[in-house]
Amino acid sequence: MRSILLGLYALLLFLSPGLHADNVTLSHGIAMHGDLKYPPDFQHFDYVNPQAPKGGRVVESALGTFDSFNGFIVKGTPADGLGLMYDSLLARAHDEPFSLYGLIAESIEVPNDRGWIIYNLRSEATFSDGQPITAEDVVFTFDTLRSKGAPFYKAYYADIDKVEALNKQRVKFTFKNNLNRELALIVGEVSILPKHYWENRDFDKPSLDIPLGSGPYTVDSFDAGRTITYKRRDDYWAKNLPVVVGKNNFDYRIYDYYRDNTVAMEAFKAGEYDFRQENSSKRWATSYAGAAFADGKIVVKELEHQNPTGMQAFILNNRKAKFSDPLVRQALALAFDFEWTNKNIFYNAYKRTHSFFSNSEMAATELPTEAELKILEPLRGQVPPEVFTKVYRAPETKGDGRIYTELRQAKRLLLKAGWEFKNGKLVSKQTGEQFVIEMLLYSPAFERVVAPFIRNLERLGIESSIRLVDVSQYISRLRSFDFDIVVSGFGQSSSPGNEQRDYWHSAGANTEGSRNLIGISNPAVDHLVEQLIQSPDREQLVLRTRALDRVLQWNHYVIPQYHINKYRVAYWDKFAMPAQRPKYDLGFNTWWIKPDQENN
Repeated sequence: MRSILLGLYALLLFLSPGLHADNVTLSHGIAMHGDLKYPPDFQHFDYVNPQAPKGGRVVESALGTFDSFNGFIVKGTPADGLGLMYDSLLARAHDEPFSLYGLIAESIEVPNDRGWIIYNLRSEATFSDGQPITAEDVVFTFDTLRSKGAPFYKAYYADIDKVEALNKQRVKFTFKNNLNRELALIVGEVSILPKHYWENRDFDKPSLDIPLGSGPYTVDSFDAGRTITYKRRDDYWAKNLPVVVGKNNFDYRIYDYYRDNTVAMEAFKAGEYDFRQENSSKRWATSYAGAAFADGKIVVKELEHQNPTGMQAFILNNRKAKFSDPLVRQALALAFDFEWTNKNIFYNAYKRTHSFFSNSEMAATELPTEAELKILEPLRGQVPPEVFTKVYRAPETKGDGRIYTELRQAKRLLLKAGWEFKNGKLVSKQTGEQFVIEMLLYSPAFERVVAPFIRNLERLGIESSIRLVDVSQYISRLRSFDFDIVVSGFGQSSSPGNEQRDYWHSAGANTEGSRNLIGISNPAVDHLVEQLIQSPDREQLVLRTRALDRVLQWNHYVIPQYHINKYRVAYWDKFAMPAQRPKYDLGFNTWWIKPDQENN
């Protein structure tokens, strides 16, 4: 029936004035580049079990606390799992690099140049109170997020010219130009908000009022800052759609909050919660042992993925004068001995990260090709000369802890940058003040990584310390850029695009709450970000991303750390999962609880 309707609609397009079948496509989905994998009549994604049984409860852990159910604004600390309450116009296929298929929207109309897109909403799409999702809700969502939401939204959707409700079930996005080809897709990924719920409420204030959504779950109960329980909706409007079949199989999803990961780990082994994704190599190597592991009650697995791993690093706050010189930043990087750290602390579990787009074809790991040099050539004189002639590699050591050569090189760089050594201290030639660094952390587990780094910095005459704060204070200080150095990361997808503007563009350098934590304000970077966003095809996307990568690398904005291309998971033996896993996601929302374990 859906195929027949789409066919009739395609004929209507052909006959409609201003819409021509030769340059406007009507489709059930959209791919960033290339063709869609799934045809219009597909029944479910390949990586789900359409017969997966529903039922049971799953408990997961969260760290810190929460004081808000509004995750769309800067203020407050939102609860984990809020995304379970919302639907978007389209849903992503996690076995394709970047393809989306209809969820709230049954179909889309888009011209070849992607200068605009129309979403045709399903008549059966409703919020959890039974009211229909309309084009007015979509318009309200984008107007609200861009005016009152976190700065990310304003940057991410900067190229939207207008959003119009053509009728109750048709909404049109018109873009400022036809260069930002990704924009037609990413507007389809936004959680759609109910206008009738929010229009008389203060959207820009944190609140523990349970919000209204249209997604598969709703908040069942909570204890502020301690636990929150989501209940699967039996009346969920989209449960039989192809993009939803086989997902959302747990009746209840519960997040219990713990002070830190050490406490959370012990709670997991005691059976207080069911599923854990591990990010500490030490815990992975030493803590997953005991009776429950030996007898198979707890399952431990490493699941490989094909996701870009992005950049985890020591983030240097370039807004501060002491970090503004790339020579200084390069010198500080020489004091981080990854090889020793990996061997003595991480059990050789990690690979060194050299690229902001690591574990992907977008990483600049070889000299630029002629095609890439064409992109970079207009920037000659504005970017470090090494961009054109060298392949960046983060500093490497022998791993024996004796990095005297590296520290001597660091000292030469610091002297060249206008610092000097007096009585064993690194001081400014201009002010005489000592170089002081505070490392801001929220997890005690990371102190063991930072402590050796600090010892090496002290050998350079730098006074260094660790400031450990709780999660709420950490988030607040990051939002206001109140830090010297933090450990953070810039996640990447297999199809980078508009999010790069929020990471690196000067527009976010001094906008509190933006993800430009580094404080980059560089016209050459701005230019490359816009070029990346405007990539006309996959080949140019890869070339332009590599060009951006090189410029970020050779400006020494961060001290790269490490990555791993596996999910490390542990769970009590109550789960089953589909035979086929998605390439680009863990796919936990496709798992189910074994029928004989539903009450456990």
